[in-house]
Amino acid sequence: MNLNKPPLISIILPAKNEGKNIKTTLQSLFSVQTGYPLEVIIIDDGSEDHSIAGISTYLKKENVKFYQTEGIGPSRARNLGAFHASGSYFIFCDAHLLFENWWIDQLIQPLVNNDTDVVAPAIADIRDPKRIGYGQTLDEYLRVVWNKKQPHLFYSPIIPGGCFAISKKVFNQVGGFETGFRKWGHEDVELSIKLWLFGFRCSVLPNVTVQHLFRSKHPYIVRTYDVQYNQLRMAHLHFNDSRIKKIKHFIRDSKQLKHIVEQLLKEGIQEQREEYLEKRMHDDDWYFNKFRIDF
Repeated sequence: MNLNKPPLISIILPAKNEGKNIKTTLQSLFSVQTGYPLEVIIIDDGSEDHSIAGISTYLKKENVKFYQTEGIGPSRARNLGAFHASGSYFIFCDAHLLFENWWIDQLIQPLVNNDTDVVAPAIADIRDPKRIGYGQTLDEYLRVVWNKKQPHLFYSPIIPGGCFAISKKVFNQVGGFETGFRKWGHEDVELSIKLWLFGFRCSVLPNVTVQHLFRSKHPYIVRTYDVQYNQLRMAHLHFNDSRIKKIKHFIRDSKQLKHIVEQLLKEGIQEQREEYLEKRMHDDDWYFNKFRIDF
């Protein structure tokens, strides 16, 4: 066994109706320098725009794995990528990113050194690279807010799902992304909270920057019902009764709220909550107090 051999890194890249973005992302990924061996796992999650046809050259590479689904949503698509990943470390990436040299090496180093358990880079706007966010927190309405820059590696309440690194071991220990979610919404928020409550550390490395395409609308349908369902599911999994009640107040349509609650109970949310309560090291009061989130 060669102890000096660098571990394999699995880049997990779900995509749905990304147009030319996925090709640009792969061009950037394969053009930057790194000292790590890579495999790239692409999950085409039911795209309808023929965007995958534009990356046929990359699909022929030996270190690229490709899977197609019928539209299982970002959480399950990412979990599917992780299931097929062979690397010791995973880096989850959106399909609309640009990278810099050595970003992988720098991002993986805090994990190798055990300085943290999950790490995200700074996220810049492709259209205006001077606009940069450094991980996220939550406000009094449970909306995500970007953190301000700090000089060194620092803890972050929320790790943006657009780009972050995590060891395979830690990802599996928390069960990956929430499989009960419907389509898009809160998957990165839920994973971050779960990681913290289970005793893991989430951090941002501010000296590594990845550029991200921020869009005014999604290239696929996102229903309000699904987003509200996901938020309430997250609350039932991790929050106390008073915080669950707060989130219920956000859902103005009483019939829709009733239907969501009925669905959650039918799908075994209470049993899953009990399982999580047994596994976690901290409660939600600890989390919100630690990061001074007034919710």
